[in-house]
Amino acid sequence: MTPALTRRLACTACLRPQSACICQWVTPVMHAVEVLILQHPLEVSNPKGSARLLHLSLPGSRLVTGEVFDLPALLAEAGGAKHNLLLYPETPQNQPPGIKPRQLAPGALDDPARLRLVVLDGTWRKSRKMLYANPLLQQLPRLALQEVGASHYLIRKAHRPDQLSTLEATCAALAQLHGGAEPLQPLLAAFDGFVARQMRYRTLRGTGGRCTPEY
Repeated sequence: MTPALTRRLACTACLRPQSACICQWVTPVMHAVEVLILQHPLEVSNPKGSARLLHLSLPGSRLVTGEVFDLPALLAEAGGAKHNLLLYPETPQNQPPGIKPRQLAPGALDDPARLRLVVLDGTWRKSRKMLYANPLLQQLPRLALQEVGASHYLIRKAHRPDQLSTLEATCAALAQLHGGAEPLQPLLAAFDGFVARQMRYRTLRGTGGRCTPEY
């Protein structure tokens, strides 16, 4: 096998080239809330993306890629009724005109095991496009994050300090729904390691040094 073909061999778990495998940061954590990650196609091969690491670390999660989804099938009730929540800000600029999200039934947040968190993985521009392209998403009750700190996601440009990666935002949402962030701290610490490696790659490229390909 030639060196070029060897470099292109992919890890069967994280789907990245073996030279850039992220499995060392996969940190399974317990969570009662089911998580459905809807990933924009442009994020699949992005070496800075955090959704795959998130999915591999959340046993009760599903990752689906696309722009238009068969949401009735994806949101089908399995193993008991689920209350669906869309992780998205409740602001006028993020809401298509004429559509008002439904409200959760009283007491729906009392049992995390009956909740399904729907997460959009993409840039803000791409996530808005996904929202507009899927009317059922627009109707879902929304979960807005509360009191989030500055992001540790230093490898992608953010317009505001409180704009988080998909992994960070989902962990913050699960912390709200579960009533505490402590169980998620090992995953957030592992994410810091993932970011640190990407930062080292960037530094080596900037100084002309040799580095392992990111993707």
